[in-house]
Amino acid sequence: CNVSNTNLLIVHWLAPVSTPHLRSMESFISAVEQVEQSNPTLTPLALVRALRRIAGHDDPLTVHYLGASNRHPVLSATLDQAILNASSFSFFDKERGVVLAPDGTTVALAPLLLGIEAGLRAREAEVGAETDLQDFSADLRLGPGGCWDSVEQPRVFRLSRTPTLATDALINGGMDGAILGTALGNLSRAAPPPPPTRLSATLRGYYGYVLSEDRGLEELRGHASAKRRQSSRSLLEPLDPERQVMETLVMVWKLEKTEWIALDDGVEVSVKEGLKAFTHMYWDCPPIISRCQWGAEVIRGTHSPLSPPLPYLYIHHTYQPSTPCLSFPACSRDMRAMQRFHQDERGWKDIGYSFVVGSDGYVYEGRGWHNRGAHTRDRNTVGYGVAIIGNYISTLPSRYSMDLLRHRLVQCAVDGGRLAVNYTLLGHRQVVNTSCPGDAFYSEISTWDRFGK
Repeated sequence: CNVSNTNLLIVHWLAPVSTPHLRSMESFISAVEQVEQSNPTLTPLALVRALRRIAGHDDPLTVHYLGASNRHPVLSATLDQAILNASSFSFFDKERGVVLAPDGTTVALAPLLLGIEAGLRAREAEVGAETDLQDFSADLRLGPGGCWDSVEQPRVFRLSRTPTLATDALINGGMDGAILGTALGNLSRAAPPPPPTRLSATLRGYYGYVLSEDRGLEELRGHASAKRRQSSRSLLEPLDPERQVMETLVMVWKLEKTEWIALDDGVEVSVKEGLKAFTHMYWDCPPIISRCQWGAEVIRGTHSPLSPPLPYLYIHHTYQPSTPCLSFPACSRDMRAMQRFHQDERGWKDIGYSFVVGSDGYVYEGRGWHNRGAHTRDRNTVGYGVAIIGNYISTLPSRYSMDLLRHRLVQCAVDGGRLAVNYTLLGHRQVVNTSCPGDAFYSEISTWDRFGK
């Protein structure tokens, strides 16, 4: 989708004043569904255009790529009222216009909806869709994430630090918009053409999937929010991101009559550096659920800092909880249970692990990259301890969760200077008298790169 770096649309809708407003993806999808049910012939493209028109989002860059919203066919007054009842749009700061998705991630609705419109418009016009790369800010600063007041009843979102123009929620929404817009835009090319698709059904399928032990992420057909990083990379990386960003900046300067900026030799360098940072943070690294999102208690005492890069990575299974967690609520409950056990029964400051991997497609932050853990006796100052939730004495973790650890988290740590390039990977049992990480899992990690004998 195409978002001006000087006029960013942040989407926010309001329930009736007497009803506390829940800012969850499900509540937004339900609002869209209500509009569709009262207007059965409404197409997804007509709906997202109507949302943009009511929002009044006609900045120069959006108009250049999508056209002026008032040039589209005028929808009925009944539809206008239905949309207004479901959603009210304004310009707000970056803590507004975001929703909590079922997978625990925060998504900005503006780039999501604009990306869908771009993909659908490309299908209608039979032209190639512009990509989400316009969501990068001009100086390519990134982050941060933030925390919700409640993951069960989300109403208030607070960023963790001063925001840049490209927060995590904006980038999540941009990725999702590119993925879903492209998928919807490709439907008409199928033979025979599929039946009409409702926008609410597409959103619910993407965000509301359900995993089971027999149907994990590796078996899941179609797009899913937990896979947004891999899906967006496969979609956008072949399009030459650096060229896309530079062409978009040239268009922005032309529309804003600031072409003189192109004379600055530092712009191209900034774009290269920014794309490198983006690739590392959002494509190479796995998605990590922060402590505040899974509901961590405060540390009892103070953390002891580490001195990265560290030479070792220690692999664990949790044993208890013994069952793989398959959703954000389940994995969060397991994280809280382990923290309580480590603090109350073991007398530790905090949960012992540096990171924990769920079977829901996410890594969960324990003590993190910078704080010494309590995972591997006498080795906590020289290595990170990472566990996969479950008991793996006789069975293996899901292939997806193992790949998340083996390839994504490890590469993220090495490239980010947290883990030494020549690191050694060890099972917990190799340095402590324990069966951890379980016979089956230990046999598996013994085949991994940089495993230490």
